[in-house]
Amino acid sequence: MKKIPQRTCMGCNEKKDKNALVRIVKNKDNEIHIDKTGKMAGRGAYICDNIECLEKVIKTKRLEKVLDISISDEIYESLRGVILGK
Repeated sequence: MKKIPQRTCMGCNEKKDKNALVRIVKNKDNEIHIDKTGKMAGRGAYICDNIECLEKVIKTKRLEKVLDISISDEIYESLRGVILGK
């Protein structure tokens, strides 16, 4: 049986299966992308597909601290769209 990788959500700090989380990536050009495949190159951060976790991350600016870059409102809005669209 193959082991499923575990990642920690930035909102609730719970460990979950990697494929159950949404990945946000900062590439080497300091661009932020939402990684639906989980395979983009760059520094990744994970969040549950739960709107409460997203709101907590926005409020505490945890994503900005983890990726060490300021995040625009467009990124948060597209992330909200991905989470609500699931």
